[in-house]
This record gives sequence, C-alpha cells and structure tokens, in this order.
Amino acid sequence: MSDSSSSRAVLPLTVYLIAVGAFALGMASYVTAGLMPLIASAFSISLAMAAQLVTAFTLAYGLGSPLVVALLPARAQRSGLLLALGVFVLANGASALAPGFASLLAWRAMAGIGAGVYLALGIAAAAGVSAPQQRGKAIGVIMGGMAGGTVLGVPLSLLLAQQLGWTAALWLVAVLGALALAGLLWKLPALPVAPAMSLRGKLALLADGRVLLILLVSLLAAVASLGMYTFIAPLLAWSAHGAAVSSTPFLWAWGVGGITGSMLVGPWADKVAAPKLTWCILLLLALALCVLPLAAGWSAWLMLAPIALWGAAGWALQVPQNQQLLAVRARQGDGNLAIALNESALYLGSAIGAATGGLLLLLDWPMWLLAAGAALVAAVALLLQLPAARRT
Repeated sequence: MSDSSSSRAVLPLTVYLIAVGAFALGMASYVTAGLMPLIASAFSISLAMAAQLVTAFTLAYGLGSPLVVALLPARAQRSGLLLALGVFVLANGASALAPGFASLLAWRAMAGIGAGVYLALGIAAAAGVSAPQQRGKAIGVIMGGMAGGTVLGVPLSLLLAQQLGWTAALWLVAVLGALALAGLLWKLPALPVAPAMSLRGKLALLADGRVLLILLVSLLAAVASLGMYTFIAPLLAWSAHGAAVSSTPFLWAWGVGGITGSMLVGPWADKVAAPKLTWCILLLLALALCVLPLAAGWSAWLMLAPIALWGAAGWALQVPQNQQLLAVRARQGDGNLAIALNESALYLGSAIGAATGGLLLLLDWPMWLLAAGAALVAAVALLLQLPAARRT
C-alpha cells in the first residue's frame, strides 16, 4: 500500500474508543469549576473551599500521573490503560455519591490521577495501533476528543446540573467513561511491549536534552495560551471600555477553534516533520496573540478571529509535540512517561501564566500589555524551536 493510500485509510476503531474516553476526561477537567457554586451550597462551604476541588484534580493529574506511569511495568501497558480508565470512572461515580466534602476532595484527586495516566497511555496506544503514516492523525483524534469534551461536554453537563443537581454532571462523565471502557475491553488489542527498565532508567529521560527542550516549549506555549485564556473576560471589559460584554461567544470561538485545530493538524502531522510543524503552529499562536490586543483596541467583536486561531494553534500544538516525544524515546520505550511529563508541563504552564497575569493586573498593568506579554512568551518558544525545525 502506498503512503498516500495509507494516510487516507480509516483509523482503527480503538483510536475512536480512546477518544471517547478523552472526551469524558475533557469534561471532568473543566466541569468542576462550573459546579463550584452548586457544590458550595450542597456542603455549606465557601467558594474558596470548593475551589480546592479543582486544585486537587489538577495537582493529582499533573504531579501524580507521571509517577504512576513511571512505576507501571513494561508489560502492563494495556492493563494499565484499562485500569486507569476504570479508576477514572469509579472516582467520578464515587464523587457523585460522596457523603462529605473531604471524601469528595479525595475522589477528585483520584479522578485526576486516573485521567492523567489514561491520557498518557491512550496517546501512546493510539499511535501504537495505527500505521506509521497515520500516527499524527490518531493523536489528533485523541486531542480532538479532549477538546470536544471541554467545549461541548462541559456546557452540556452544566446544563444537566442546573436541571438535576451537580451530581448529574459527574454521572454523565462516569457513564461516558464506562462506555469507552466497555469498548476498549472488547477492541483494545495487545500493545507493543516496551523494554523493561528500572525506575532510575526511566527517570534518565530527564537528562535527555531533546526531551527537555520539547517540554520547555510546551511549558512556554501553555504559559502563553492557557495562561492568557484565564483573562479573556478582563480583556473583553477593557476592549468595551468597561461595558458588559458576554464572554460566551468568545469562549466558544476559542473552543471550536481548538476542536478544528486538533482535527485538522492530524493529516499534516503525518506529512510534515514534527519539529517543523511545531514551529509553524507556534508562529500562528504568536501571531494570533499579537493581533489580539490590536483587535481589542478597535472592537471586542474583532477579537473573534484571533481568538479562534489562538484556540486552534494552542490545541493543535500538542499533536506534533507528542509525536516528537514518542519518536525521541522510541528506542528506550518510555514515550508514555514523556507524554505524561508533557501533560504536567501544560498544567504547570497554565498555572504560571494565570498566576503571573494575576500579579501583573494587581500591579495595574494594562490589559493590552498582558496580551502582548503572552505573545512574547510564545515568540520565545518559537525561537527555541527554530534550531530543531531547521534540522528537519
């Protein structure tokens, strides 16, 4: 079969089943923020206390999942993937049944670990069951599933929560995860066995300069993209000179852009060398963030186009990034751990971006300068990626 016909071939059903699980994961990652008022009322706690549910999930996701992946035996990739999704489903169901806030907090942390391990192993599994000419497309489908869960699943689950209570949203996440788990138990084939490595050997990837560069680029891109996402509402208020403007259309533009970017980048990832594609996407991200304050200075509605491009570039970037990590660590067989570390870099970058932006606003920096600063961070990532892009 020729390369062109292979690239047009249908992906294995397993990839789409993994993407259903990623959809549920995307919902779980962001729905808790919208449920905080309902949860605070249900348990008679403050919003600040309810916000610790988000902290528990993200810390467990970003810090706990790489450790679990590192400890996973080489021959347990398939069972590890299924177990991680099972833990994720169980933790979301148990969260809905939690009798008190302390147990809810513990179950959200458990859900975060399951989610992080599942995504890392799921991306590696999707690439492993796909033809070499389709691996970029397969990773794009997984990232598109997660983006879809964030953009489409979160509003749907919040609407359900308003009608049936906050637990309904978590039950929806658990049901979708259970459907993916049932499908994978049926269709997930045996996965390639990675070389047996000690924990010390696995941690040696942190001494790999190529891995560290990829992780640094992901971190900076997350500071710029996910960090700036936190401040869409203040940017809108600045653009409208204090007038009330609903952020909903702009959040939808960012999210729909993210889904589109995740899906469209897949075929390109199978044709263009991953380092070069990463550089091109970073260029689009930097340009979108540069245009953002200029458009805001004219009219808030002019921001829709750069916001959509920003969302598309931010989500699409992780397809070639994960491709690079799998390729760089293919011989060692610990690409799934590298992907887990990449997810940690994204969460850390998002936290750094949000915290830095909040500090700059406390120091009375103008909003346009905050957007320009995000563009500058993306430009730094672009420069760091340039040597690798040139080599390919």
